[in-house]
Amino acid sequence: MGERKIFAGPKVRRIRNGLGLTQSAMAEALGISPSYLNLIERNQRPLTVQLLLKLSSVYKVDLEELREGSGSSLNQLREIFADPLLAGELPGDQELVEVAEAAPNAASGIIKLYRAYSEQASRLSDLTSLTAGPGQMPLAGARLPADEVRDVLERRSAYFPELEAAAEAFLTRFGEVRDLPAAFKEWLGAERGISVRILPVHVMPDLRRRFDRHSMRLFVSERLSPADQAHEVAIEVATLALRDAILMELEGLALLTPEAKRIARFELSRYGALALAMPYAPFLSAAQASRYDVDILRSRFGVSYAQAAARLVTLQRPGASGIPFFMMEIDAAGHRLRRAGAQGFPHSRFGGGCPKLNIHAAFLQPGQILAETVELPDGGRYLTVARTLEGPNVAFGERVRRTALLLGCEAATGEASVYGQVVTAQQPVLIGPACRLCERRGCLSRAEPPVTRPLGLDEMVTGLSSFDFQ
Repeated sequence: MGERKIFAGPKVRRIRNGLGLTQSAMAEALGISPSYLNLIERNQRPLTVQLLLKLSSVYKVDLEELREGSGSSLNQLREIFADPLLAGELPGDQELVEVAEAAPNAASGIIKLYRAYSEQASRLSDLTSLTAGPGQMPLAGARLPADEVRDVLERRSAYFPELEAAAEAFLTRFGEVRDLPAAFKEWLGAERGISVRILPVHVMPDLRRRFDRHSMRLFVSERLSPADQAHEVAIEVATLALRDAILMELEGLALLTPEAKRIARFELSRYGALALAMPYAPFLSAAQASRYDVDILRSRFGVSYAQAAARLVTLQRPGASGIPFFMMEIDAAGHRLRRAGAQGFPHSRFGGGCPKLNIHAAFLQPGQILAETVELPDGGRYLTVARTLEGPNVAFGERVRRTALLLGCEAATGEASVYGQVVTAQQPVLIGPACRLCERRGCLSRAEPPVTRPLGLDEMVTGLSSFDFQ
């Protein structure tokens, strides 16, 4: 059977325009005539195997993208126009074929717009079910895609073996290079033809990073610190270089919706960026030598406090693991932003909802590291280390985005860390998993009554807590 012919004229033309080349210049580089290139761009000639290889070697083109042609977009457009809302708009597929082949960017825009419309409708449906009034039956189990991803990631180990192996294999090409951020930028330029530019705030006011695939440029905001700028570049490298490993790990998460899979794919790319910037074996060795001092680690690897702390949570390779830390980040209003753990975040044992935790006190001492031991009602003790995190740089008049991050572990294992001295030097702070589940009497910080006890409604007696109970 003959090999399927590949017609990808619009994509070739887009590559040429993105590089600012004339047909003559590209034809000369590919070893063909300008007239033949013109026929290829108008889909009157297919791409030969030799031309595919030449495009790949000269312009670092992804062959998979060229092989896909317009078939993928065409199938998605067919699904969109099969929607009852649009079913009567087109008499046949010919117009869709023309859009997919002659205007692939417009086709991609239509697909993204319809996808956003569908997901918004799904979210509104979920919200309706969550806010069902008296007499109404909410849909069972309705969750937003972000909640689905959060629940899956919080309940499993924060260690992803396929990504770690792929990152280590990729890093071997750089040898003993000391400046990984510079090496990543060089790789993007040499292997993928992508240049990195730092854009001023007025040009990119509300984005951290944007990749323009037509001009092959990666834009990063000047709002970010140098460590965060390097992290955004590493995310792009991870997305491209660790793609197969990301997809393998994504498959293992067994997510239900396309939107949840996209959110998880981005989270896995962030994980891959950490694995690239802080290679597993060197980072574990440095962590053990410094007794898990986050400030020393972030300085040594040129990363932020949040990145170094997040990497500590992932050090759970069988036979070469670190302290089994868990992590939680909140904002000043107490909203939970993320949670992760070496064996999953310890919801049932630690909880993390007690207002007496030092993660809340950290907002009163920005930039200071607070370490203490806490004790739960069942006698379980944990070492907790809290510190505030600063968001992107802001202009005059803008409010600073400040969050707080808690790094925790069981007190016995925490003694091996530089923060472990508080385990024996201080009395533990008595906490609970959350006010609704805590039965500690006389707690000055109690914000809600426990669900396990009736309230003590004695007009003659007033206790220290706002919610006295029997």
